[in-house]
Amino acid sequence: MTRDVGVVIVAAGASTRTQGEAGGELKQFRWVAGKPMLLHSLQAFQARADVAMVVVVLPQRYLGDPPPWLFQCDTDRLLVAPGGRHRGESVYNGLADIPAECSVVLIHDAARPFPTPEMIDGVVAEVRLGHGAIAALPVVDTLKEVDSTGRIVRTVEREGLWRAQTPQGFPREAIMRAHYTAHDGGIAATDDAGLFERLGLPVVVVRGSERAMKVTDAADFLRAEALLPLPD
Repeated sequence: MTRDVGVVIVAAGASTRTQGEAGGELKQFRWVAGKPMLLHSLQAFQARADVAMVVVVLPQRYLGDPPPWLFQCDTDRLLVAPGGRHRGESVYNGLADIPAECSVVLIHDAARPFPTPEMIDGVVAEVRLGHGAIAALPVVDTLKEVDSTGRIVRTVEREGLWRAQTPQGFPREAIMRAHYTAHDGGIAATDDAGLFERLGLPVVVVRGSERAMKVTDAADFLRAEALLPLPD
């Protein structure tokens, strides 16, 4: 199989909501289901035969001395890039290290340690058709809009609403143009598909998975342990 997929894993966050619970340890470095959270997604992408390179974006202070467990993978397909002042800048830095032979780029958050092979397959397949694609799940809960006092203003129609997950995938040249345009314009993005949409480029959704949950606080770590038990 041709190795034409490049992956950027964003792991440069400060983990402000969990550091107090973990003695200052970064969330993406904490262990869950038998290994550090970041290592789960890194190994998931390197397990694919079509992945040429995974670029892990780390906080600046870890560039010279990354966690040793980070190298429990295919080091020939691993690069480390510096994090930026915000997520968009971190992705921008990671994209700069994606090899030229990668026509497909996947962007993934380290806070989602369990992307499934099926959702990755789906995103890559859509990108090969020439447009952007994100893993997502349809909203099933009733949505309420509330004011600053907590009073319900209205019930929001949930039909057609989806919860975005990662990976998000794009043709290489198009997503690099989207990020370069945002970088030059001083636009801070929390969602890569949003930058793609700003250029008027199409993005489709691919069915995600509840297993690809975002780990944010202590309760999420407990849920993650339950989703993926330790191996025998």
